[in-house]
Amino acid sequence: MPKEKGFSVRQEDPIWITGAAGMVGKALAGHLRAKGYTNLLTPTRRELDLCSADAVHDYVAQHRPRHAFLLAAKVGGIAANVSDPVGFLDENMRLVVNQLSACAKAGVEKVLLLGSTCIYPRECAQPMTEESLLTGPLEPTNEGYALAKIAGLRLAQSYQKQMGMQCVLPMPCNIYGTGDHFDLSRCHVLSALVKRFCDAVDQEAESVTLWGTGSAKREFIHVEDVVRGMLHLFDAETEGQIINLGPGNDVSISELAGMIAEQAGFKGKTLWDTSRPDGMPRKCTDNARLKELGFEPRISLNDGIARTIQEYRQTLNNDSYTANAA
Repeated sequence: MPKEKGFSVRQEDPIWITGAAGMVGKALAGHLRAKGYTNLLTPTRRELDLCSADAVHDYVAQHRPRHAFLLAAKVGGIAANVSDPVGFLDENMRLVVNQLSACAKAGVEKVLLLGSTCIYPRECAQPMTEESLLTGPLEPTNEGYALAKIAGLRLAQSYQKQMGMQCVLPMPCNIYGTGDHFDLSRCHVLSALVKRFCDAVDQEAESVTLWGTGSAKREFIHVEDVVRGMLHLFDAETEGQIINLGPGNDVSISELAGMIAEQAGFKGKTLWDTSRPDGMPRKCTDNARLKELGFEPRISLNDGIARTIQEYRQTLNNDSYTANAA
């Protein structure tokens, strides 16, 4: 396997990072600053409305980034997607069209557009290869988000073909880890389970009831590995291809719940509300293309769970300290 690459972009080059307040964006910006990158453009939502085409074009024209990491997206779990399909399709479409068109107009050299493995058909063969895109119907519970992601990556590929703007298109599996939030109305499955089981331990609950049957299988990657992977692919010769970004193995939600419950110290029963949806039956990536390019994730799921539990408990301690101080 080829050697893992570094990040060869010059430290003084202007780099635009959208979604820099989110889990991935915050991790990327922090990593680059620690490496001495001094010209990061990380506007907040208040400073730049990415849904406004005029605002985005004006910002990029003014700051002239040489490279861009387009990470901003409206994201959430099954409940959030089901309750707001308009928002997930409309807002994500606006975000990607505005960002890519502004980059192309301003002559940005290389753009990384972060995707998601939800782009693949609900019933596609497992593990999912990049070639399975658009070979069947999408998972209904996140169709809006997936359609926006598909349109974005095809638009990026079109800009590369027609206008020569280089595009890097990683498709990560379920991302979790440092910087994630624990709001049950918006958070993803691993963070939600960490919160549920840790809270159950603290409350001495006898049982925890979870959505679905527990049979759905998911693949997970820690945000630190996502950052490493993005920077590696940014320097690789990907030729505008989509690249699955994941470890290439998955676990059932039931297995995941058991792993988290054990590490959290929960001794009660785990119950399943089978009236709730499971989502896509299985999402496991074929990461052969990623490995050929010289990259593999480093953080195991067990280690990542332990970190996430520790980080959640730290937020509880911080909240308690703040409340007592007040």
